[in-house]
Amino acid sequence: MHSSGAVFITGTSAFLPNAPVGNDDIESVLGMVGGKPSRARRVVLRSNGIRQPHYAIDPASGGFTHSNAQLTAEAIRLLQSSGLDTARIDLLACGTSCPDQLMPNHGVMVHGELGNPPCEVIATGGICVSGLTALKYAWLSVLAGEARCAVATGSERASGGLLARNFEAESAAKLAALETNPEIAFEKDFLRWMLSDGAGACLLEAQPRADGPSLRIDWIDILSQANSNETCMYAGGEKAADGQLKGWQEFTQDEWARHSVFAVKQDVRLLNEAVVEQTLGKTIAHVVPRRGLRADQIDWFLPHMSSEFFRQPMIDCMQAAGFTIPQDKWFTNLHSKGNTGSASIYIMLDELFRSGQLRDGQRILCFVPESGRFTGAFMHLTVVGASRHA
Repeated sequence: MHSSGAVFITGTSAFLPNAPVGNDDIESVLGMVGGKPSRARRVVLRSNGIRQPHYAIDPASGGFTHSNAQLTAEAIRLLQSSGLDTARIDLLACGTSCPDQLMPNHGVMVHGELGNPPCEVIATGGICVSGLTALKYAWLSVLAGEARCAVATGSERASGGLLARNFEAESAAKLAALETNPEIAFEKDFLRWMLSDGAGACLLEAQPRADGPSLRIDWIDILSQANSNETCMYAGGEKAADGQLKGWQEFTQDEWARHSVFAVKQDVRLLNEAVVEQTLGKTIAHVVPRRGLRADQIDWFLPHMSSEFFRQPMIDCMQAAGFTIPQDKWFTNLHSKGNTGSASIYIMLDELFRSGQLRDGQRILCFVPESGRFTGAFMHLTVVGASRHA
């Protein structure tokens, strides 16, 4: 094989399990902590703007309907409408925050579910950016001529960690403080109303589609700020007073339960002080001169936001950086699809790709942050072949 010189996203897909759940019904699916309704739920949902999350849970039985690997395999099967023959896949690159098991890796479990012939498989770890690191690996593989047909995915089954059995009741004083101090919502109870399940996939090839639009991948830049920041969001460990993270293997089995070692946690103070500047501000400062990027050349801006809470801080940060993109160019489906972590950027891309709004030459800028130890990522795409689909 040899380098093609360009790589195109020729198909997109999104798989959201089961019917959407209305905000008033979420607690009946996830359960009530201590048998009492959450006093934080309404405040958090009002702040984050999410209205229709999906869960891989049967609301009647409470049992799971899909594993993370099964969600991902379903998203890949949906690419068949874009002309994918799964027997042609040379490379499968899968990103997720929370795989179904510690080992083997998520990608090979997806391969097993999908049942396609032997191919190269890689799983990328991390949190929200893991979906984009998988896409970058697939892009570079096709660009180098190592793969002709690559599939990249992002997926989450966050609901497994949101069930009532995993959470302790919050103190009444802490919950009452939500009304006057919304930052306190970024505690355990906050996460129960923030995360939902879903998977998305992209088909990458060296040639654009002949019968519709494709997205040329121009570049993907990923920038970690871990050299100057403590851990902020984590699971499978405990953060010490000095900022060091103590991993799960250093705890006894009894301590795993007593300290909720495997629950997703967040350093609330650090999150609110640092997340926008560390993931967005510093990445803009890196990308703009490196790529000659100009805000007025962007037709669509797809930001992964965990919550509407962050919209105004993001606007302020971009204005301060001299990189203002008008709100009418922002495209997000957080309200209708929920925060699906590493799958979110795939699910946004799929909706835009199928919207009929794309035109030849339009430039799409995708932004994905994660607060694990603060990473920001940008991807720049150009629309080609949309006129053939008009």
